Amino acid sequence: MYSLSADRQSYAADPVAYYQTLTQQLNSLLEIDRNWVTNMAQTAAFIYSMIPDLNWAGFYLAQDNDVLRLGPYQGRVACVHIPYGRGVCGTVAASKEAILVNDVHSFAGHIACDSASNSEIVVPLISAGRLVGVLDIDSPVKQRFTDADLTGFVQLAQTFVDCSDLTSLG
Repeated sequence: MYSLSADRQSYAADPVAYYQTLTQQLNSLLEIDRNWVTNMAQTAAFIYSMIPDLNWAGFYLAQDNDVLRLGPYQGRVACVHIPYGRGVCGTVAASKEAILVNDVHSFAGHIACDSASNSEIVVPLISAGRLVGVLDIDSPVKQRFTDADLTGFVQLAQTFVDCSDLTSLG
């Protein structure tokens, strides 16, 4: 069984080690069931509760018509549909590359789903070579995220992919 033992002081002292611990904990949490809906819900709740200074953590799912559709998340209400190439999430869906944005208001084409969000990390979810969605992390704090956070969220996203049956997605 998993244990939620990480804390803010551990995060501040060594973010790389903190994310390694979180990745191990998330793996333990998700290995219970491979259902993608269950695992998205668990991952969003886990990230939202374990990472300081977030106001949104969740998923958008890839749709056939090059649109992302809102999936399980924690936080305030959000945009329901995001076209590929628009906003941070749509840009990541189109490029299939993770991105860290320190000030979303200066990001060309930013979609203000929540005016309280000021910085963001988005990671593509790739399974069997295809985009199945994105992991979206928002903070109300500008300049909130570092390269260690980006690397950590890429690891957490990969853990979700590895632990989930995503054959019906994408």
